[in-house]
Amino acid sequence: MRRGHLTIFACTDPETLSGLNWLICYLTTGKHLLFYAAFGTVLLLLAITAPAAMAFGFGGAMAARSRIAPLRWFGKGYIAVVRGVPDIAFFLFFVIALDQGIEYVRHKIKCPDWDQPVRQGSDFLVCQAAKMPLGNSPQWVHESYGFALAVLTFAIVFGAFAANVLFGAMAAVPRGQVETAEAYGMTSRQTFWRITVPQMWIYALPGLGNLWMVLIKATPLLFLLGVEDIVYWARELGAAKTPRFTDYPHPDWRMWYFLALLVFYLAFTRVSEIVLARLTRRLSYGQATAGGEAMRRAQA
Repeated sequence: MRRGHLTIFACTDPETLSGLNWLICYLTTGKHLLFYAAFGTVLLLLAITAPAAMAFGFGGAMAARSRIAPLRWFGKGYIAVVRGVPDIAFFLFFVIALDQGIEYVRHKIKCPDWDQPVRQGSDFLVCQAAKMPLGNSPQWVHESYGFALAVLTFAIVFGAFAANVLFGAMAAVPRGQVETAEAYGMTSRQTFWRITVPQMWIYALPGLGNLWMVLIKATPLLFLLGVEDIVYWARELGAAKTPRFTDYPHPDWRMWYFLALLVFYLAFTRVSEIVLARLTRRLSYGQATAGGEAMRRAQA
């Protein structure tokens, strides 16, 4: 049926379609809509994880600089342990350990009369009321729970790297400025928040920028954590399909799906580079750094 210059067609019978019409219907199936939504999942992960990792990093850096020995040991231990373990190993271990830890605590609270051991060989068994989430919970609850565990794991891992960067940036602030603040009667707390913290960002930004790029490249680890992300759907949709299992049979198209992911990540990292470059120029004004010195000479 034609309306003006547009051809309106239905996707109810894929066998009657061909060419562009078939491709449009194929790319608008329910699974493809989930694939497109998965790009939002990746962006949401980055939007939540980045500030959460910064919070962990800032806390870890402050702890590592603390004059209280146990707190200082904890901060340095957090940085050393997490940075020393391969990301994949930590991701797989921590998610399982955290999930079982939550269920164990709920098990002790909700099922105090349970008389069987929780550990039975290689199995971890708790009562049904302690399951996280519950077996009868909607699918979105299961997905949200898995995503929350993934966000927390990402934040802890990248928080350790951020803590190391911030620790070095705090130490890079010129000692003369700190001493001047102390000479004016500022307390250690005032000096830290008014002098050290505002000036450390220019020293931390190169490392944090690299960490942001690594975080972007690490988002496919969501696939290993059981979250249906863009890598999962690219593999699922791109694999060869036969008429027996789908209305839109096709050969192995995984190369094209992963090529789309390649373009997405390259475009996203390029936008990130532009934003980081502008932020670096902004933070360099008035700073005793190579960038700040170049700006002063350009304005002279």
